[in-house]
Amino acid sequence: MTSGLARPTLEHAPASGPTRALVLFCHGGTVASVEPPRERALSLLRMRAIEQFVRASTADRGVATHLLRYRVAGWNGAAADAHADVRWALSELGERHGDDVPVVLVGHSMGGRAVLRAGEGAQVAAVCALAPWTPPGEPVEQLRGRTVAVLHGRGDRWVPAALSADFAARAQRAGARIARFTVAGGHSMVRRAPVWHAFVRDVVLAGSGLAPWRPDLREALERSELAVPL
Repeated sequence: MTSGLARPTLEHAPASGPTRALVLFCHGGTVASVEPPRERALSLLRMRAIEQFVRASTADRGVATHLLRYRVAGWNGAAADAHADVRWALSELGERHGDDVPVVLVGHSMGGRAVLRAGEGAQVAAVCALAPWTPPGEPVEQLRGRTVAVLHGRGDRWVPAALSADFAARAQRAGARIARFTVAGGHSMVRRAPVWHAFVRDVVLAGSGLAPWRPDLREALERSELAVPL
């Protein structure tokens, strides 16, 4: 792992009652940096807002939430530091809760790239990628047989929506059960924020088996639709 913070950390919010599912939230970052993420970074604040919404909506159904704090703010090329931290977090969750509790991975931007790479984890029940940074050639084979939901802003100037469109098509060909939705707005997930929040909540509940899939998600996943507008 790249130097920076001694180790990644998890901000934890327990379920109300027995834990039936876990959610790991992974915020965005930058291409290259070995500095710790800034506490007031917009990517962290937006992911924390989504985590808080999901927590308030699902804790009484047995969902415990965890927000991953990376060691460093950058992906850093072959080091893929955010992916390494997600793998650490999955191991940590396994030690705390056992491998039988389903985990839903939620990531935005760089965090989206990290959770998509980590989707092969044995305890991962579903992956929710928000405006994921998926450069050309990003691997997809690890998602064979996995359930993946992607949401991307059509006006995203930081991470063009065409990147996740290409990624979703390649993942589908590799055998992923994947659906990709688009929404008006850009990369920060501020415009139409309630749509982003509800999307994550619904993927968490259905992906972990605690609720049925809402109709548009179910139909898109069954048909592997890759450009569904919201």
